[in-house]
Parts: sequence; C-alpha cells; structure tokens
Amino acid sequence: MNTSLTPPLPEPAQAPAATPAQPPGWWASLRADVDCVLARDPAARNRLEVWTIYPGVHAVAWHRVAHALWQRGWRYLPRWMAFVARALTQVDIHPGARIGQRFFIDHGAGVVIGETAEIGDDVTLYHGVTLGGTTWRAGKRHPTLGHRVVVGAGAKILGAIEVGDDARIAANSVVIEPVPAGATVVGIPGRVVARRRDAPHGFDLNHHLIPDPLGKAVSCLLDRVARLEAASAPTGPAQAQRPDSACARCDGAQLPHTLPPGADSQPRPQPCPTEE
Repeated sequence: MNTSLTPPLPEPAQAPAATPAQPPGWWASLRADVDCVLARDPAARNRLEVWTIYPGVHAVAWHRVAHALWQRGWRYLPRWMAFVARALTQVDIHPGARIGQRFFIDHGAGVVIGETAEIGDDVTLYHGVTLGGTTWRAGKRHPTLGHRVVVGAGAKILGAIEVGDDARIAANSVVIEPVPAGATVVGIPGRVVARRRDAPHGFDLNHHLIPDPLGKAVSCLLDRVARLEAASAPTGPAQAQRPDSACARCDGAQLPHTLPPGADSQPRPQPCPTEE
C-alpha cells in the first residue's frame, strides 16, 4: 500500500527490440558493386563499361543469385550457375561463400573463393587470388576476410583463418596464419611487416609501398660486413699494395681503387692464386 502523498511514477516504456537490418536487394547490391569499381579503378570511365565488360562484376552478380538459391536449400542449380559463371568470367566462387557489399575483383582472372569463405564489405581482390581450404573435413575450412581488406595479385589465403579489417596482403604471398587488423603481410609464408598503416583516401592500394623484409635484412648484413671490414683493415703503406680480394685477381683485373698510385688501371690478366 502506497502511503506517500506523491503519486507513483509511471513505469518507463520498454524500447522495442532492435530488428536486424535487412540486406539490400540484388539490384541495390549490384549498383553498389558497380559504383565501387568506378571509385577504385582509374581505368573505369563510365557505368556502361563496368556493366558490360568487367568480368568481376558479372561473377559477383551471378554469385549473389546462386547464393540466394543456396541459402534456400537448392544445391545443383547454384553449382551449375557457378560453373557457367566460371566459364564466362574465369572467376570461381562457390555459391555457399558469403560476400559483403561493394566487393571488387579487379581483372577477374583466376580468382577462387571456397565454400565456407566469408568476405566483409569494401574488399578488393586482384587477379589470381585464392581463398582456399586446408582440410577435407566438412565445416569451416576457408578464410574470413574483414572489411576493407586488399589482397594483391596471386596471393593465397589458406585455411579457416581470420584476416582483420583494413589488412593488406602483398602480391604472391601465402597466408596460413591469422592477420591482425590493419596489418601488412608479405612473403611465403606470409609474415606481418607493418602493424598499422593510415590510408588517407579510405583504401590503401599503394602496392609499391609494401616493405621488403628480405631485402632490408640483406642490406643490413652488407652494411655490417662493410663496417667490420673497415674496422679490421690494416693501416699504412702496405694497405695500398694489398689487392681488394682474391676474387678480383681471379677475374683478371684489380679494382681501380685497390691499385697503388701511378699504377696502370687497365685490366691485366693475372693468374688466379689457386692455380699453380
């Protein structure tokens, strides 16, 4: 029993449960795919080109229909549609693969996307990319790509691994381990060489700026060898008389900077020190 003089406050109204956003229809998704090609490919001059002669757009359009049938329990017809799309576009997408919005396959030659692959929004794949599996067992066996991922030409991403948002996979890399968000992966097997890179225009397509870890390691070793040789080099007049290396004599000439003052710098054949 309420004995206070103030009337009870009304109960707050319950907020309606948020309904999941409905995915856009086939036409809306296709228009978004065309628009993203115009935004990411400088060679695309107008929508007519993209609609008619871009095999990546055609392959994704066929896939969206096949995937809708696959989700409704059809099996043979979606696989047949994927077969026809592969024959026409050289892009092999299994109808079970899940593909987000604004998906761009540049050039569209030799791309393979497996059954349980999942691709986020605003993803770009170049030719020769494979999203493949590493096991014959049923279930999740193909990679999951986050949003705004860029995969370079010829790269292979294998297994049920995750590639984080905004990651970049260098051309011809083979990725078999998870990739953190925003990272850059290079090599065989793929290794993270940069944790985060800011893209001023939303998409980082500057493949020529991808680091070369092997080249950097070799350069560092050469610099260290040069410093060690300079530190251990003898001093005095004898240094000028000493040839640079036995390799120079075996090649038939001494390097100009190793000759004593006034000596002839023209190459003269000399016997190799290993010969009798």
